[in-house]
Amino acid sequence: MRVAKFHAKLKDTRTDFLHKLSTKIISENQTIVLEDLNVSGMVKNRKLSRAISDLGWRTFRTFLEGKAEKYGRDFKVISRWEPTSQTCSSCGFKGGKLDLQVREWECLNCGAKHDRDENAAINILVAGGHSETKNGRGGKRQTSVKVAAACVSGSYAKQNVNPPRSYGSVGIPVPLGRGGCQLPQLPH
Repeated sequence: MRVAKFHAKLKDTRTDFLHKLSTKIISENQTIVLEDLNVSGMVKNRKLSRAISDLGWRTFRTFLEGKAEKYGRDFKVISRWEPTSQTCSSCGFKGGKLDLQVREWECLNCGAKHDRDENAAINILVAGGHSETKNGRGGKRQTSVKVAAACVSGSYAKQNVNPPRSYGSVGIPVPLGRGGCQLPQLPH
């Protein structure tokens, strides 16, 4: 009986976190682009199967899709075959396949240094039809794609800054207060 209660509490905690995270992402972004991951194939890797199964990726995607529709956000899914982590987000050069242990890499064409997750997040946004990676003067732009990359990579816990837009504005859900979204504020 204790094991069943433990698993039920674990499931409820995961669902609560996924609801809070999906609400935060939807409230801070107009467009959400995800990669269509082959989760069933990834679970076959014995070293990663437990970690992947515990994350609830499909549930998270379902929550994002539903909330995007409810709040009028664009939601797109790109092909899993896009080389998002292998393509330089600065110049578009496609390097070779990177081992999963490689977390940072340097473009052989332009010399830009990239964090693997942030670079892939920018490329996913571009593949979703939003090529807004340059500002009006042609310089590199700080995009909100780093918010999603920070959440996915787990680095959000290190950051604590004020949100870029105020809650309660048109189309932005208001946090629930006590018991609501307790995640730290992320950079825009």
